[in-house]
Amino acid sequence: MMKNLKNILLASAIVSFTACNGSVTKKTVHDDAPEIAMINTSPVQPVQPATIQIALLLDTSGSMNGLIDQAKTQLWNLVNQMTYAHCNEVQANIEIALYEYGNTAIPERQDFLRQIVPFSTDLDLISKELFALDTNGGDEYCGAVIKHATQNLEWRNGQQDLKMIFIAGNESFLQGSTSIDQVMGAASQKDITVNTIFCGDAQTGISLKWKNGSKLGHGEYTVINHNQKTHYVTTPYDDQILKLNTQLNSTYVSYGSTGEAKSVQQSYIDHQTAGVSVTANVNRSIVKSKSVYKNAEWDLIDAAEDEEMLEDLIVANKMTLSADLKDKSVEEIKIITLAKKEDRAKIQKSIQELSQKRDFYIKTQNAGENELESAMVNAVKKKAKLKNYSWK
Repeated sequence: MMKNLKNILLASAIVSFTACNGSVTKKTVHDDAPEIAMINTSPVQPVQPATIQIALLLDTSGSMNGLIDQAKTQLWNLVNQMTYAHCNEVQANIEIALYEYGNTAIPERQDFLRQIVPFSTDLDLISKELFALDTNGGDEYCGAVIKHATQNLEWRNGQQDLKMIFIAGNESFLQGSTSIDQVMGAASQKDITVNTIFCGDAQTGISLKWKNGSKLGHGEYTVINHNQKTHYVTTPYDDQILKLNTQLNSTYVSYGSTGEAKSVQQSYIDHQTAGVSVTANVNRSIVKSKSVYKNAEWDLIDAAEDEEMLEDLIVANKMTLSADLKDKSVEEIKIITLAKKEDRAKIQKSIQELSQKRDFYIKTQNAGENELESAMVNAVKKKAKLKNYSWK
């Protein structure tokens, strides 16, 4: 009886091994038969990309026009730098939120602060709002705006997600009635890093407690000259990239209730960025060639993951398409869209190849750094290293 029981137990013994991708290997052991390995045939789940979340809190009081100019001109290269971030060999996503504080155009009962954009991947919207910012003298309540961002933004909870607040200003960090210690403690509990950027000289920033704020927030303290003009480096590849960007714009097919308005917004940001400088426009064009620049909510090509989905989208949104497409059949629209999708992939590849050559050229020029952009990129890289990110 005992021998039979032993045989039964041995025959049913299972040893499980779990791989890092979630699949399970099972080995069944028999006392009188060779070991048989069985693989769990359930589908392996793809690795989910980590996300870099950046909440940018800008002082828009009367003396900060230079800071706003730097933010709107350096946004596209900042995003471009973030596109090189990889976690577990997978390119990280990026989400940006935008706040302003210290502006007396905002009621005092709201602590002179405003959430402009919650966490978003809509880079055109973020750029549009930066261009729309204006300054107006007021009280700058750093504690209040950090508290609002910590409590009201939708922060992710993945172990390898990076959650970063960047607050920039030039007055006392302790203004207002909100306790800095409590605010930083609440941010730390959510694994949010608070980085401070003082617009002025280093010693003044220390005396006004901006360095102490970064220490409490487990972040970086950086000093910038907010009135310094953005450095621009002209390269032999700029004209080619901009010509390709014009071709890239012709591949967008707007659809849906917001399609036309979003297409207009895209053109508006192109125009505004081109008005800043050739370099800013080139940086934007490069970002538009990468996977972080997705417009699935209004662009048929970005929205359609496969041909079947594309056909469904066309049927559901046919009457919202441009005039030159409305009268065509679903099959004709599908053919046109797929052709544009193929064209876009080729154009984006060409832009990225030129971008690599452009990056190499810029490194040979020993150009100065753009302080706001550099402060943010360096702080993100330092924190990312602790979570095994790589930059490719």
